[in-house]
Amino acid sequence: MFLRVIGRPLMAKVKQTTGIVGLDVVPNAREVLINLYNKTLKEIQAVPPDEGYRKAVESFTRQRLKVCQEEEDWEQIEKRLGCGQVEELIEEAQDELTLIGKMIEWDPWGVPDDYECEVIENDAPVPKHVPLHRPGPLPEEFHKTLEAFTKKDPTAVTSSESQSRLKE
Repeated sequence: MFLRVIGRPLMAKVKQTTGIVGLDVVPNAREVLINLYNKTLKEIQAVPPDEGYRKAVESFTRQRLKVCQEEEDWEQIEKRLGCGQVEELIEEAQDELTLIGKMIEWDPWGVPDDYECEVIENDAPVPKHVPLHRPGPLPEEFHKTLEAFTKKDPTAVTSSESQSRLKE
């Protein structure tokens, strides 16, 4: 009885490997995650409160922090979050902290009110530095088939496959 009460925490499951090359096991992953998530919530405060980036980061970070605070076992944290192993979550949290610093430096939300961007109308020539993403013309058969179905005229359908479906 004594060994069960005292020894159970000592016999907690120990992860031997992550199974991912280059990703080592972090024995105190829960504590590391809690510290990283608290630091993320502190650093994201430098982003304006009405920005979507801040809202998204705060939302998922609070949710993950809550799970880490409620669960003691790394397996339960992984299961409840469903976002990979705790070691992967640590890497994600570290990357997010790096990105927060870069976003603050880049200041994408600091566009002046008088900033004017170039608007390209449909028929205007596209500058060479802008990629052209216009689909090619549709085949004539597509237009005939579309017209036949909108008029509900099965004889006008040109595709043999479409005609066989209409007969059935």
